[in-house]
Amino acid sequence: MLNGVLRNNYQKNKLAPVSAPLNQLEDCIAELRSKGYDVPMYPREPQNDSEREIQKRYQTVMGSAVNPVLREGNSDRRVAPPVKAYAQKNPHRMGIWSKASRTHVAHMSQGDFYGSEQSATIGDKPTSVTIEFHPKNGASRILKKNIALEAGEVIDASCISAEALTSFLEEEIEDAKNSDILFSIHLKATMMKVSDPIMFGHCIKVFFKDVFDKHGDILKEIGADPKQGLSSILDAVENKVDDKKKKKEILLDFKGCYGTEDRPWLAMVDSDKGITNLHAPNDIIIDASMPVVVRDSGMMWNEDGVREKSLYTLPTTDVICIV
Repeated sequence: MLNGVLRNNYQKNKLAPVSAPLNQLEDCIAELRSKGYDVPMYPREPQNDSEREIQKRYQTVMGSAVNPVLREGNSDRRVAPPVKAYAQKNPHRMGIWSKASRTHVAHMSQGDFYGSEQSATIGDKPTSVTIEFHPKNGASRILKKNIALEAGEVIDASCISAEALTSFLEEEIEDAKNSDILFSIHLKATMMKVSDPIMFGHCIKVFFKDVFDKHGDILKEIGADPKQGLSSILDAVENKVDDKKKKKEILLDFKGCYGTEDRPWLAMVDSDKGITNLHAPNDIIIDASMPVVVRDSGMMWNEDGVREKSLYTLPTTDVICIV
């Protein structure tokens, strides 16, 4: 039903697909229920078979799974008529770039998907493969088995090092602080709905390292998931921490991480509402956010609603090669 509602309104309102942050999905469900649609609440932690079935059904309308339905075919990339009409009446501006601009894009130089990629071509006969995870410490486990491959098919695999990613993020956050520019990260969490939310979560934990070191046990206990973004974490603290004094302390600690001696200011998605670049992973979709950066002379908005130079973090090199 949720998918049908989105699809029926897509051409009229250009609704975005339900993507990574669960708090936004829950807001959507609440709005539908308030309008009389009898849709079930989303169970974050299913307790029985009925709730597990509900969660499974919702997963069919989350992230990239919903795109073919909204587009009436995954190959259809035509823009909705209202959006096209607005763009024709309001053409994009193109800002002037200064040669002295400190704006720049940063990406990993090693340990990412690009550097680890390996490919193999299957021989003359069809076969099947199994994906296994071999940790440095502990027994290996099967992630997926009996994946059928055709003769002559190409199989490709790559991985990213969490240690290398964390080190890279620490360096770029430090660079943004020392350069006195805004920090931002840009991913593709709606389509790469496994890897990119995880990278986004690592960025959250690195940027707010002091908060997680201090309140990590409480944040874990209340289910505050960095992969869902800062907004989801703050909602969890607001609604699940009963101790009012502790709640206020945690919220102030998060707010205190912006523009300090150790941290740069964050670029904003919506300055008026206080929504930062780290609030939700689907707010910083690279193919939507970076073209705006180019048009805006390499700048993003600060919390005062003024455009500033910024560091644009695009972690994996493969994205840079495309961009």
